Amino acid sequence: MAKIDKLLEQAKAHLNPGEQVAAAVQGTYEVKILGSDSVRTGVLMATDSRIVFYAKKLGGYDLESFPFGNVSSFEQSKGMMGHSISFFASGNKVTMKWINDAAAMQQFVRVVRASMQPGAAPVRSTMPGRDVAQPVASATAAPLVSDHASIIDAIARLGDLHQAGVLSQVEFSAKKAELLARL
Repeated sequence: MAKIDKLLEQAKAHLNPGEQVAAAVQGTYEVKILGSDSVRTGVLMATDSRIVFYAKKLGGYDLESFPFGNVSSFEQSKGMMGHSISFFASGNKVTMKWINDAAAMQQFVRVVRASMQPGAAPVRSTMPGRDVAQPVASATAAPLVSDHASIIDAIARLGDLHQAGVLSQVEFSAKKAELLARL
């Protein structure tokens, strides 16, 4: 059994009744332990209601969850050491790096982005090799609003986050440029 499959099996014992894993990636999760930065190797799962990090450790486990409603931004990147995912949830930045399975990464990103959309509904289907569900946005999901006023409002909110120290200058500039390109 591959390590990710073993971690997924162990993590299922900690999910809510009826909660299904839609996608998962294995990598290294950046955390703070006793006030200092540390990393944990584990699995980041997208379920039908939240993002869950699970890692096995000597004599126990680490589990952290983030409901989709609390995720305010979601980013992805690729470097020499593999893919990475970052998102902001309730004012905290969460990063999973050194993800080497590109197909699992694409599936995870697709599931999370679809689940973050208003009106997203989980649809049961399977991914080859794993018994997982795949949520997709429902046909009644609210369309993405791209009008001028909402983009200006989004830039103003980004500015507030930047001034509050939640976003770095690089993150702020990148998101601002992305939004300005939509005008």
